[in-house]
Amino acid sequence: MDPYKNDNISPLDIETTTLEVSPPTEVEVADVVEKQEDSPIVEIGESLYEHISDLRKQLIKSVIVFIAFFIFVFATINYWFPYVTRGYNLVVLGPLEVIKFYTSISAALALGLSLPFLIHFIWRFVKPGLLENETKFLGLYAPVMFLLFIAGVAFGYFVVNPLSFTFLMKLGAINFDLMITAGEYVRFLLMTTIPLGLLFQLPIVTLFLASIGILSSVSMKKIRKWSYVIMALVSALITPPDFISQLLVLIPMIVLYEISIFLVKRVERRQSQPVITT
Repeated sequence: MDPYKNDNISPLDIETTTLEVSPPTEVEVADVVEKQEDSPIVEIGESLYEHISDLRKQLIKSVIVFIAFFIFVFATINYWFPYVTRGYNLVVLGPLEVIKFYTSISAALALGLSLPFLIHFIWRFVKPGLLENETKFLGLYAPVMFLLFIAGVAFGYFVVNPLSFTFLMKLGAINFDLMITAGEYVRFLLMTTIPLGLLFQLPIVTLFLASIGILSSVSMKKIRKWSYVIMALVSALITPPDFISQLLVLIPMIVLYEISIFLVKRVERRQSQPVITT
């Protein structure tokens, strides 16, 4: 009897059968592609690409506006020069010092003139990612931020800079022969103007933090003493190393802090009032 019961054919001689896999249909392929397109990874990638692309556009616009104003200011530097130097007799220590002075002044003035456009471009970029209350807040106070920056720079130019400069010159004239270089003067001028424009944003910053629930008038009153100490340190860091300049900066900072407490308290009072519906 044949043990294999298959005409004396061994199992080793039997050809193995292969599974025939049919190719996917068009419907199945379309389903796979649709799932891939709807996957979170693809959506995040497309969103990130659009975000970076929008940031690139706004940066290019900002650079173009700044360069345009820089060229304009540099071409008309002789008109701005008397307002910058205030009639002081400045000296330069080499030909490159002239270019450095003109470039520094042109860059500072171009930044001030292009600031409204830069704020607008930044606003266009961050607006889609803000909450509704943040969008309303920044849309309402963006012009106020620019005006406060101009007020801070004007305060530094008309008050802090001339008083501190005169004080230091009189102090130095006691024991030294004074010679003012253009590079040191422009550094002193920028130090006593631009930082004040940023410090004058304190009320807007506190209002924004209060609107999102981080600050309150009560907490600001509790940390008032420590805030004064921090403001004194900041005024010492951003101003020339003389008591007059530091005091001239510290006083308006304290006033702005107290104004910020008053404004936050008004906002809290308005938010606590019940809404009357008809």
